[in-house]
This record gives sequence, structure tokens and C-alpha cells, in this order.
Amino acid sequence: MNVGARTQWYKRFREGREDVEDDPRSGRPSTSRTEANVERVREIVHGDLLPCSTGSIVYSRLIANELGMNRDSIWKIITEDLGMRKVCAKMVLKLLNDDQKDRPMQVCQDILACLETEPDLLGRVITGDESWIFEYDPETKRQSLQWKSPMLPRPKKARQSKSKVKVMLIAFFDVRGIVHTEFLPQGQTINQQAYKEIL
Repeated sequence: MNVGARTQWYKRFREGREDVEDDPRSGRPSTSRTEANVERVREIVHGDLLPCSTGSIVYSRLIANELGMNRDSIWKIITEDLGMRKVCAKMVLKLLNDDQKDRPMQVCQDILACLETEPDLLGRVITGDESWIFEYDPETKRQSLQWKSPMLPRPKKARQSKSKVKVMLIAFFDVRGIVHTEFLPQGQTINQQAYKEIL
């Protein structure tokens, strides 16, 4: 508190003032975070009326302009009252529609129903997968760990890239283990026909 402010407070208490709360001021209230304004911001945010891909500051400014409110109040409503935060989207291979989600669930339910009448069903199932097999894989940093005494220098190792020589391996297996493996020739396309020939 500066000297001028202390002098003013001293004068007020000499005149009989007993509390230290600020006097009510005319004009706009000190905050715009009313229930009505929180609801207005919620409707805009959840209604996708503004582009959410914009930066956080720009986004709060757009809402402030839309509602005629202070940007700092908008920011506090979004982060504190609505409990929202900006996060990056999780990258997935593909966004599935409802039919694509329901189909695997239906297959699983059918298998469970079959297991009730045929308990050994899974023992007769053979499945397969394919993977690229490299001529060699570079040693990882953790694999290169070795003991070193305090007096010796830290060992050095040249960084290696993965082998450019690679071949596709197809493997079939059941509940007991590998049933069949096959390396495909270079340039062989992996498709339905290739699987039929292997089977």
C-alpha cells in the first residue's frame, strides 16, 4: 500500500469508519461470471458455433466478441466454471461408424453363444498375421548398456539404421502355438489370392 492510500485509510478511520471493505462502486459489476453468462458460453462451446481449431487465446476472444464480454472473464468461465482444457486429438488409424463398431461386437457375441454348446471351439480355430522381418535390427540404447568404472570414459557406439533388406513373414497359429510359417518372395503382393495359395 502506498503512502497516499495509507493516508486516506487513516483519515477514514479518524472519521469513524470501522470496516476495511471497499465502498460499492457504480458502473459494471467487477465480474461477468454470472450463471446466465456461464450458460451462454456453454451453449457456444458445445454448440460448435465457433471454430475450436483456433488457438486458446483467439478462441476466448471470439467468444468475448460474440457475447460482448471481457476476454479474461470468458477464459475463467471456460477453464474454471466449465472445467475445460484444450487437448490434442488422439490419432487413430480410422474413425469407425456405428455399423463398423457393432459388427465386431456381434461376432464376439456369436462366438460366446457357440462356446456354450461347443466348449472346444477355440481349440479348432487357426488365425494368421504378417510382419516385416529385417535382416538385422540396430541395437537399442538400452541394449548397449554396460558396466563402467568411474575412471574409464563413457563407451561410444555408432548409430545404425534398420536393415533395408526385409522380407514378409506370414505365420498361422492356434491356441497351442505356431502351425505354419512362410516367407513371401520379394515383390509379392499380400492379398486374398496370396492367402488362398498359402492355405
